[in-house]
Amino acid sequence: MHSPKRKIWALLLFSIVIFLTGACKKEKNSFSKEDVKGAEKLIGIEFSKNNMDTLYPYLQENRAGFDSLRKYPLDNEVFPAVRFDPLPRNFVPRIQDDFPVWEVPSDVELPKQTSALAFYTITQLASLIKNKKITSLELTEFFIERIKKYDSVLQSTITITEELALKQAKKMDQELANGKYRGILHGIPYGVKDLMAVEGYKTTWGAEPYKNQELAVTATVVEKLQTAGGVLIAKLVSGSLARGDVWFGGKTKNPWDVEEGASGSSAGSGSATSAGLVPFALGTETLGSITSPSTKNGITGLRPTYGRVSRHGVMPLSWSMDKVGPMARTVEDCAIVYSIILGEDPKDQTTTNLDFGFDPKKDFKSLRVAYLKEDIEKDTTEHKENLKKAVETFKNIGVDLTEIELPTAIPFKSFDIILRAEAGAFFDDLVRSGAVDSMVEQDQKSRANSLRQSRFIPAVEYIQANRHRQVLIEQMHDVIKDFDVIISPTFGNKQLLITNLTGHPVISVPTGLDDEKHPTSMTLVGNLYDEASILLLAKAFQEATAFDELHPEGY
Repeated sequence: MHSPKRKIWALLLFSIVIFLTGACKKEKNSFSKEDVKGAEKLIGIEFSKNNMDTLYPYLQENRAGFDSLRKYPLDNEVFPAVRFDPLPRNFVPRIQDDFPVWEVPSDVELPKQTSALAFYTITQLASLIKNKKITSLELTEFFIERIKKYDSVLQSTITITEELALKQAKKMDQELANGKYRGILHGIPYGVKDLMAVEGYKTTWGAEPYKNQELAVTATVVEKLQTAGGVLIAKLVSGSLARGDVWFGGKTKNPWDVEEGASGSSAGSGSATSAGLVPFALGTETLGSITSPSTKNGITGLRPTYGRVSRHGVMPLSWSMDKVGPMARTVEDCAIVYSIILGEDPKDQTTTNLDFGFDPKKDFKSLRVAYLKEDIEKDTTEHKENLKKAVETFKNIGVDLTEIELPTAIPFKSFDIILRAEAGAFFDDLVRSGAVDSMVEQDQKSRANSLRQSRFIPAVEYIQANRHRQVLIEQMHDVIKDFDVIISPTFGNKQLLITNLTGHPVISVPTGLDDEKHPTSMTLVGNLYDEASILLLAKAFQEATAFDELHPEGY
């Protein structure tokens, strides 16, 4: 028999356990007014006690609404009902109706050293295939072997799609033997950033939590390249969730200097194209991810106007900022690939059906060209001297230049809110599940940390940032409306941030090497939907120089 005192103590202990259990549940699932006061400090606002008493029950209802939303899963392809429109007021695209017909020369010969094929342009490779001097299968096997040989150092490739590639190459050879030629990409190998889904293969997004992910879809851009005769040989590294050049398997290297990273997040596309592991690749950009690795690895990269290329089957980072574009040896290579992947896609409602309008034979001297003289003079990067020489090259080939400046009276520091808030929405489950903790990088500048802190961005501030974005769109239009092209530093000014927010197209073009033999670049900015003008001027620059023919040693 237990004494009355022991029964009292047992009952008291039981009551304490019940209380603590309930307290823990309350702590986990609710919040206090003191918690709200702490949040006030975070967002820079303060309410009175009376206002807090009124506000608190409403916040509890909001929290219940959040919990209710989370019970309904969202598919990757679900786009927000609110869509970004890059058009300024009264904007009319200056687009021609003609469409380039890509000529395939007949006089290209196989090199004496087979390894030289690695740095042939698309046009040269197309000539060899069309004129049956090499088969697609031979070319495909050549590039796959290069990946296997060099990628242990470069770490540019996540998956070699060998089975698919060999099957496609054999099909292209058979079609050519039967008299069917699909066009300039017939039988040409290529790679894509591993944010782009390919059914039957992993789509890892470069991140540990998704390294075994397979999606039952193929990205529209991959389907378009396949239809054009392209042969997919590799899924190339994306920095983890489109951030930097570090992924779950290591750090992608710059073939010009393997002590350095390839920059991100289209790191694999930049490194592999530069080292001649693929003739061209697709990348994506939200805030510099085509431009930066193109620069770092010494290749040409085109970031099209927002909405020009479908993102169906491509990992979203920011629905209102993501763009897909080609990364290649030359401007003409970029133009060729772009002409195939652009266009309206019913699976991506942000896409347009405007014509390309690129005429490679048009007189580039007819273009109205401006340059950011003050930004170039103030440039503190290693690109400055080569950029100044590039400006002189334009003058020497007959281009008239007008000095202009980009918008400045804008709260630029606030715009990262847009990217982080949208990324936080897409990766909400990753953060709430705790799986974000398994990502390789966890420091202050990591994607993992960015996703966590996105939860603390108020909806009001996100909307306000987008209102300021509209002001920026109008201001940028006022700057560029009287010109076809603006010549800008790639880094060191606000160009990269501005054009990614406004949706304007840019092309990054090599301008030589710096004192340490690392590639440098410049950026040409065009009007919305007018990739044709920046491609035309960039092509003229490459015809007047030989920087696009430079390649890293040892490959």
